[in-house]
Amino acid sequence: MPALLFCALSGHQGGADKAAGFAGGGNPNTTRKRNMRELRRQLLGYADHLTQLRRAFHRHPERGLEEYWTAEAIESELDYLGIEHQRIGATGVLGTIKGAAEGRVVALRADIDGLPVQELNDIPYRSENDGVMHACGHDGHIASLLGAAWALAARRQEFAGEVRLIFQPAEEIGRGAENFVAAGVLSDAVRVFGLHAASDLPTGTIGISQGVSLAAVDLFDIQVHGKGAHVSRPHLGADALYAASQIVVGLQAAVARLSDPLVPYVVGIGTLNSGTTYNAVPETAHISGTTRTLSAEHRSRARADVTRISELTARAYGARAEVKWTDVTPAVINPPELCAEVAESARKLGDLRIVTGDSVSLGGDNFAELQQEAPGVYVYLGTADPDRPETQHSHHNGNFDLDESALPIGAALYAQYALDALAGVDR
Repeated sequence: MPALLFCALSGHQGGADKAAGFAGGGNPNTTRKRNMRELRRQLLGYADHLTQLRRAFHRHPERGLEEYWTAEAIESELDYLGIEHQRIGATGVLGTIKGAAEGRVVALRADIDGLPVQELNDIPYRSENDGVMHACGHDGHIASLLGAAWALAARRQEFAGEVRLIFQPAEEIGRGAENFVAAGVLSDAVRVFGLHAASDLPTGTIGISQGVSLAAVDLFDIQVHGKGAHVSRPHLGADALYAASQIVVGLQAAVARLSDPLVPYVVGIGTLNSGTTYNAVPETAHISGTTRTLSAEHRSRARADVTRISELTARAYGARAEVKWTDVTPAVINPPELCAEVAESARKLGDLRIVTGDSVSLGGDNFAELQQEAPGVYVYLGTADPDRPETQHSHHNGNFDLDESALPIGAALYAQYALDALAGVDR
C-alpha cells in the first residue's frame, strides 16, 4: 500500500511535528521573516526524500485517468504532512494549505500521469509497469510539489491566505484540468503556477518564455470510405487507401503552401491504417493526427484546411472522408508581468540561472485551461546534467531520465512563488 511505502521512505515524523522540525526546532507560530535563500537550503536538506519520492513514482507509472496508485501515494504523503486533501474526479488530488489568516488564494499545479512508452533504462527504479513509463518528468513534478507542500506547511503561521496544490491527472491526453475547473478550484485564485522538467536546460536553470509559450493542440480523426474491388479491376471500386495517402500528402502541402511561413504551424500525421489483404482494393482507411497552432485565428484556419482538403481529395477519387475533431488544449500564454514575478522569485533562491525570452514550443499542455480561469504562468525547470547523457534524452523517449538534484530547486520555486504571490508585495 502507498501509506506503508511512504512511511518506510520517509523515516520522519508526521504532521505538525514534521513541520516544526522543518522550522529548525523553533516555535512553529513564529512570524519572523526568514532569509529567502534559507528556503532553498532547507529543501536541499530534504533532497534525499524528494529523490525517494520521485523514484517511487517512477517505478509505478500509470496512464492518464488510470493514476489510482499515484493518487493514493500522493494522499499518503499529504497525510504525513498534515495537509487536508480531497479527490477531484477519479484520480486528481487537491491539497489545501491554509495560512494564519484569511487572504489571497494561489494554486500550484503538477501533472501526474505517465506515458505508453517502454522504459529502456537499466536502473534500480526502472518502471515496474510494462509498456508504461514516466518519460516526460511528471514523477519529478509530483516530488517537487510535495516538497513545496512540506515547506509551505511548515510556514503556515507566516502567511495569510491559502495555497491549493493541484495534482492533475491525464495531461498527456489533454484531460484532467477540466475537473479542477468544474470544481471551482481556481474561481477565487489570484495566481496559478506550473513548471515542467526540461532536458534541454542544465540543472540550476529556470526557463521563462514570455507570451505564447506552448501551442494550441487539436486532434483529428479521418475515416475514408471507399468501395472494395479486386486489385486487377480497380475501376470497379474506390480505393480508400490511395485516397487516404493523397490526403496525407495534401495535408503536408497545406503547411507548405497555404500558411504564412513566418507563423509556426504543424499538421502531424500519427497513423494511417487500411486494407485487409494484398489483392483487394481497400474499402476503408483511417488517418489520425494533430494540429499545433499559436492563435485562435490559425487554430480555426487549420481545422478548415484539414477538413476541406480531406473531403475534396477523397471525393476526387470516388471516396468519402469524414473528419472528426477533438479539442485538446488552447495555447499556453505567459503574461509578461507574471514572467517578471517568477524571475524575481527565482532570484530570491540564490545562484540560479534565469533564461528569459519569447521562445515557442509547438508542444502543448492543458495548463492553458487553468490559465483561462486565473492569471497563470508556466515555466521550465532545467533537469539536464552535462556529465550524464541519460539526463539529456528527449522527452517521450524510452531512455529519458532526469537529474534529481533539480527536485529541491523545483520545490523551492513552487514554494517561493506561492509565498510571493500570497503577499502580493516586494516582488
